[in-house]
Amino acid sequence: MADWKNETEARKQIKGLVTEYYHKYKEKKEPFRPGGRINYAARVFDEKEMCALTDAMLDFWLTTGRFSEEFEREFANWIGVRYAHLVNSGSSANLVAFMALTAPELGERRIRRGDEVITVACGFPTTVAPVIQYGAVPVFVDVTVPQYNINVDLLEEALSEKTKAVMIAHTLGNPFDLAAVKKFCDKHQLWLVEDNCDALGTEYTIDGETRFTGTWGDIGTSSFYPPHHMTMGEGGCVYTNDPLLHRLILSYRDWGRDCICPSGHDNFCGHRFDGQYGELPQGYDHKYVYSHLGYNLKVTDMQAAVGCEQLKKFPSFIERRRHNHDRLYKALECVNDKIILPEAAENSRPSWFGFLISIRPESGLRRNDVTGYIENHNVQTRLLFSGNLIKHPCFDQIRGTGAYRVAGSLEMTDYIMNNSFWVGVYPGMTDEMIDYMAEIIIRAVSQKQRDI
Repeated sequence: MADWKNETEARKQIKGLVTEYYHKYKEKKEPFRPGGRINYAARVFDEKEMCALTDAMLDFWLTTGRFSEEFEREFANWIGVRYAHLVNSGSSANLVAFMALTAPELGERRIRRGDEVITVACGFPTTVAPVIQYGAVPVFVDVTVPQYNINVDLLEEALSEKTKAVMIAHTLGNPFDLAAVKKFCDKHQLWLVEDNCDALGTEYTIDGETRFTGTWGDIGTSSFYPPHHMTMGEGGCVYTNDPLLHRLILSYRDWGRDCICPSGHDNFCGHRFDGQYGELPQGYDHKYVYSHLGYNLKVTDMQAAVGCEQLKKFPSFIERRRHNHDRLYKALECVNDKIILPEAAENSRPSWFGFLISIRPESGLRRNDVTGYIENHNVQTRLLFSGNLIKHPCFDQIRGTGAYRVAGSLEMTDYIMNNSFWVGVYPGMTDEMIDYMAEIIIRAVSQKQRDI
């Protein structure tokens, strides 16, 4: 039995054992050898995350608590916003961001059922799902290659008298044309929601001012799922500079309640029993007054504890992603006649999530043959998420119902669906892994079709 004189000493000894465990059983020691598995993404962590998680476990405060508050404060300071609120996933972040814009407090700018939201079909479904689930109408616009983001020349064509917002993602770290999209939104008084789940750490400059993506619009969202730029396991964040949106985000995240008392605190406002709300009796307990039909999407303190340590490492993660992307780009330039290499948006410095590749139509190659060859050589590939979302089975039940519309054609979206894929550049990749991956991709696109 350990001789612990106090809790502080006990925690120190327990975390010392966790550190020993990490170095003995979890720390990566074997160097990469050609032919070894290269995943598109993986967690990058050390004993500090495991000790922080242990610290939170010993608190046994199983909901949002001190680590959550620390992360929200430090993250907001780092990314450059006034308010940041943790949620349990990036998809939940998008849900909360959208639902906040449906609140009655927003008056004429409130998104109502039947109103339209401009977006793209080439992306992840949970950027769009909240719009359809609420009963608003997504308006799908085509994208460009090799940027893989919304074609801003089509924005005016997509506009109607029902348009209330633009909600789109920055693709794999490469930002959409924020200058053009923001100008369009400002001109027509539209909300701008930046799905920043795949681009955390990307920088964008407008009129000489450089900010992180996610902070140019009205609301930004992030994901901390294991493959993402940093991780909590599951987790996400919604952030804004607008005090009213901040209050609405909190309400929709926390059951729709009117009260802003932090978890574990009562009567934070000092008026718990003296208000009049709706048709409730005078003085009804404010902690149980609901101003919106909300959710419970909070993160746990155990997740946030991991995030606190990940955030300290995050600047180095960004730089390594850029290094890996640049190294792979240079290695693949020799097959630029067969594949289209990705192109960063103007005025941006991407924090790359992945390396996008498209098969040139004139090459005679088929995407699935190329990715099959790459996968057979132990390199993991991914498609650009849904490719064309409206072609998926989830749209079968709403086709022809007016639940969505397409502005123009989705020609390039379909091209990406058929010809594009990506590989990882996560910070755990070494130069040896990048070089092997490049070698396999070159071989995959250089062989004759019958040899693949």
